[in-house]
Amino acid sequence: MPIRRFSSRTYRLDASFLMQHLTGARSYKRIAGYFTSSLFEVAGEALEQIPEVKIVCNVDIHPDDLKVAQLRESKMLGRWNERGLEAEALLNRERYRRLDTFLQKHGQAVRVAPDDICGFVHGKAGVITLRDGRKLGFIGSMNETKSGWRHHYEILWEDESPEGVAWIEAEFDFLWNAAKPLPQAVIREVHRRGYRREVVFDEIDGDENLAPAALIESPLYREGQQLQPWQQGFLTECLRHYRLYGVVRLLLADEVGLGKTLSLATAALTLCLLSDRDSGPRRPVVIFAPATLIEQWQTEMQDKLGIPTARWDTVRKVWLDADERAISPAGREQIARCPLRIGIVSTGLMMRDSLEKQYLLGLKFGVVILDEAHKARTRQGFGRDAGTPNELLAFMREVATRSDHVLLGTATPIQTDPRDLWDLLGILHQGQGHFVLGHDLAAWHRPDEVLEILAGRQEVLDPSHAWELLRSPLPRVESTSEPRARKLFSAIRQDLGLHNGDWQTNRTLADLTEETREILEEELERRISGATLFQRENPLVRHVVLRKRQQLEDAGLLARVGVDIHPNRDKVTEQRAFDVLFEGKALRTSEDFRQAYGEARAFGKALARRGKGSGFMKNLMEQRICSSIYAGLATAQRLLRGESVHEEDEEQEADLKVETGEEREVLQRLIARLERLDADPKMEAVIHFLDKEKWLELGVIIFSQYYDTAKWLADSLAARYPDEAVGLYAGAGRSRLYQRSDSVAVERETLKRMVAEHQIRVMVATDAACEGLNLQTLGTLINVDLPWNPTRLEQRIGRIKRFGQRRETVDMLNLVFEQTVDEKIYERLSERMKNRYDLFGSLPDTIKDEWIDDIETLGERLDEYINAQKTATGFDLRYTGTMMPPEKDWREFTEVLSRRELATLMSTAWS
Repeated sequence: MPIRRFSSRTYRLDASFLMQHLTGARSYKRIAGYFTSSLFEVAGEALEQIPEVKIVCNVDIHPDDLKVAQLRESKMLGRWNERGLEAEALLNRERYRRLDTFLQKHGQAVRVAPDDICGFVHGKAGVITLRDGRKLGFIGSMNETKSGWRHHYEILWEDESPEGVAWIEAEFDFLWNAAKPLPQAVIREVHRRGYRREVVFDEIDGDENLAPAALIESPLYREGQQLQPWQQGFLTECLRHYRLYGVVRLLLADEVGLGKTLSLATAALTLCLLSDRDSGPRRPVVIFAPATLIEQWQTEMQDKLGIPTARWDTVRKVWLDADERAISPAGREQIARCPLRIGIVSTGLMMRDSLEKQYLLGLKFGVVILDEAHKARTRQGFGRDAGTPNELLAFMREVATRSDHVLLGTATPIQTDPRDLWDLLGILHQGQGHFVLGHDLAAWHRPDEVLEILAGRQEVLDPSHAWELLRSPLPRVESTSEPRARKLFSAIRQDLGLHNGDWQTNRTLADLTEETREILEEELERRISGATLFQRENPLVRHVVLRKRQQLEDAGLLARVGVDIHPNRDKVTEQRAFDVLFEGKALRTSEDFRQAYGEARAFGKALARRGKGSGFMKNLMEQRICSSIYAGLATAQRLLRGESVHEEDEEQEADLKVETGEEREVLQRLIARLERLDADPKMEAVIHFLDKEKWLELGVIIFSQYYDTAKWLADSLAARYPDEAVGLYAGAGRSRLYQRSDSVAVERETLKRMVAEHQIRVMVATDAACEGLNLQTLGTLINVDLPWNPTRLEQRIGRIKRFGQRRETVDMLNLVFEQTVDEKIYERLSERMKNRYDLFGSLPDTIKDEWIDDIETLGERLDEYINAQKTATGFDLRYTGTMMPPEKDWREFTEVLSRRELATLMSTAWS
């Protein structure tokens, strides 16, 4: 009886075939469809008793993604979570529990097959080895659900012939050997859904459980991604400060590309929830960020965490939701009446006198976040204002006095001098944060007195000096995890009868017992990894959280992806064509371009003559023409037509209009020169690397800081490569998708998804697109212009230098015109690199020595300096623990705060 045929029209297939043969079977091999919760719904009990079970499933994942374990996990979870999770988990709870039981016992019984091997698995077949050793093959259209077996029209062929069984086994073996194991993350999610329970806010036990309950089913997690361990670690540090001090005052100074936005946002959400749980006032939460980042903040909060926020429109004077819709009346006074719990405001508005500032200073805030906090600083130079706080710093000091929790974020806490860091600590110290630096006369307020100690160049061995440093602010016992330091702090408090909440004392060293003074002297002599007591225990390391990319890579938490910097003649295949384009590391230019560049500089001088050239505006035309000939020409033409051009820098933003005859004449000469140019050397260089160096095959992201340049690039590349899908990723609804001489407006999420699905190999983006854009499917990056803020460069390379990148080394091309300021801009950074090393213990990841002219000499100097200082900093020692995975993975949490209740909590208007 080699073949039997069944149809659901005439047979109960689940009863008459499957269960009949599986009872007591020795093995079960199955080619199934998608991996779903119904995989074992029919045969679950029988399969649990079979010694050998092997099932190969289909998963709609690109083969390149399937090769990388982390990416395989996130992609598969993302696919799985596309359906509504809440109803699915409730209605199929028993199904998930049964599947969970099976997977716990037979975790490797299921594999997933890549699309390049099998495409979509429509063919369903299997082989059952019966109790007596006979093999039975089956082929049919049936699914694994009960409804599929009982109610759908299904057909089934049963085949006992040796050749039939061998044929099915050969097909199965091919797919099984090509497939990958079912990711542990998926197995964990099966368990979570089986025991998932929606809870109301008051049922959540423990401070540390608030964030996972609120976020475990946020868009980030539904897409198969997760907060990284060091991001969760920052929340742990916030909770520790909350318990210690009652308020949180922290500066997050993680190196660029480590996801500060999500770290700060998660902390803000948790502090909101803590206030609500403790029946505290529902005070406003405000996020201050540069104008170029406020839309990014809103997008990240909504798209990653599912938290609705409002964004203040400085022009229309209204609050906007994530869809650009006005959700408040218009008027400057409305800035104090945000209709949602979290409002996002541009720091540019705080850098000038405005009524909006005064309205905000009339509020009390629950949480204040300042992104790019280094822009709040003391004015530099020698003028009348030198040494005074700039507008943003003065404003933040006032706001901090009216706020419970203050969180600052920056990747560059030191801009030009280590004292810059004290500007930020001074913000944290205001109001309820008066314990941060101690009383007004404490040495920690004065960097000149403590910098040498913090850098390890000055030892504190005199107990009297040490006591002055210790007694204000007096460390809490729980403020350190180092046992012997905790013993010292506990002994001091016991001797002086101080409560743990007391943060200073006027008592003298003589008031301590002899035993405690001996402990202090021992601690002054003891070093840990070369670091002294006051390098390890001081207000900076208590209130500045710093984790470094190198440490995360060494710990295996971040992929170690190398970067080859171009232009580099030794690394190209077409050297003759390369030499036509480049002179060393800069692009060759024509006499017309050099003359136009001279006119751009002359325009800045003309602005200076009417008082507009002091500072950033004088460089406007120079930077635009250094970006691209098109951007320079378009900007000059707009100005000549009487239109205004918006510009901003570290300290201010403004609109520029032409006012004098001299300015118009300069622009006319500049335009005449640029119009004589037939081609832009930057476009020629881009084409060279895409074609001659085969970067198009690897996929490329092309960055510009200006929309004019980005749009010109996208238009030009779409025309040159008509069959390619070209993306333009920009802010304010200006993103587009190009193909075959046409283009359409698209949402940025569409472009991100298309890149992830390998449908786009050429993406052009503005810096507004930097954060939150994961482009690890692309293997090369071109900086068409170099922003004068070096932090942006690391943000750009971070788009492709991330987990899931299939290349061990990615390529980055930096394009600058010869004989322009861009060639010289990075010389000035070498000294700040040294200064930052003094405090933080590593070269900042934001600045690459390849971008500095005198690389050999500078590299030698820095190497000598680093080798002379092989000591750990307090940051290294303190925050290593906060970058490791927590004991309980958030993805295991089964108690979930409903999205509806979270939305309600986040929809409280300011009052």
